[in-house]
Amino acid sequence: MKQLNLKDVTRFIEENIDIFHHKRHELFNKLKLNTILTKKNPYLFKAKSLQTAGEIVKELTDAFLSSHDETIFGDWLEGLAIFINGKVYGGWKSGISGIDLEFDRDNIRYIVSIKSGPNWGNSSQIQKLKSDFITAKRTLRTSNSKLMIDAINGCCYGKDNNPDKGDYYKYCGQEFWTFISGDENLYLDIIEPLGNRAKERNEAFQQLYVQTINKFTRQFITDFCKENGDTDWEKLVEFNSGMKKRK
Repeated sequence: MKQLNLKDVTRFIEENIDIFHHKRHELFNKLKLNTILTKKNPYLFKAKSLQTAGEIVKELTDAFLSSHDETIFGDWLEGLAIFINGKVYGGWKSGISGIDLEFDRDNIRYIVSIKSGPNWGNSSQIQKLKSDFITAKRTLRTSNSKLMIDAINGCCYGKDNNPDKGDYYKYCGQEFWTFISGDENLYLDIIEPLGNRAKERNEAFQQLYVQTINKFTRQFITDFCKENGDTDWEKLVEFNSGMKKRK
């Protein structure tokens, strides 16, 4: 184990955080109104009594953006975690399906599946995680039958007060960052560099966001509003959920 140099972590964050902002900007720049209309629940928005085209479009767009931000940033944090673990324990990006990180410590091979937060999956997705761990252990033991292996579900934020899941351990938030780095304060130390230059990056994104909301609102009025200005909810639901007419 090597001592983690926080300057290395700060440098990595500052040199790579633009990847997150670029992917976010790229996704939003290519976004189409029809895409978000088919991805979100129109019944929910009717139940919330949204009235104006602008309200509906903003709610739809914000919900779509929030879910994709979580995915994009989760992937970025995974890269940060692998970098940090590599510096401390010599860990590496795993080539085994479903496994993100592998490293050796105290004669144990750790296989880690990294998620953003603790509530990342339903029962079938958790079963898939368990299956991936079983397959990974079998794969690794083909070359070393005596290899000691522990499976870890690591979550970048949140808490789980019962980490022992039987087939694997689940470490969240501070416990996860400590596990991969040996540094109990790392989960706090990475916050500050993440915010460097965030204001100017978000100002650039905000301009694109406003343009997109205005453009989508104009299109929504044309395609899904009646002559008197009311939202045509039947037409909207039909677009979202109606069956395609078969020839």
